[in-house]
Amino acid sequence: MKSFNISLKSITDVKDFVNIVNKYDFDIDLTSGRYVVDAKSIMGIFSLDLSKPIKVDVHEDDCDKFYDEIKSFIV
Repeated sequence: MKSFNISLKSITDVKDFVNIVNKYDFDIDLTSGRYVVDAKSIMGIFSLDLSKPIKVDVHEDDCDKFYDEIKSFIV
C-alpha cells in the first residue's frame, strides 16, 4: 500500500481525478479527518472537506503509472 496527499481545488479537479482513478482495478481510498471514502465515488469525494489536503491510500504496490497520472494533484 502507498499513501500520499492530494489537493482537489475545483469541481473540474474532482471530475478529472475520478476519471483517472476509474481506469484502475485496484482499490483507492481517500481520507479526510475521520472520513474514508472510495476514490472512485464522485459523491463520496464531494462529502469530504476539499479545503484541506486529502490522504490517498492506494491498495496496490505497483501503482507508478497511476502516480504519474495524478502528479498534478499531489501536494
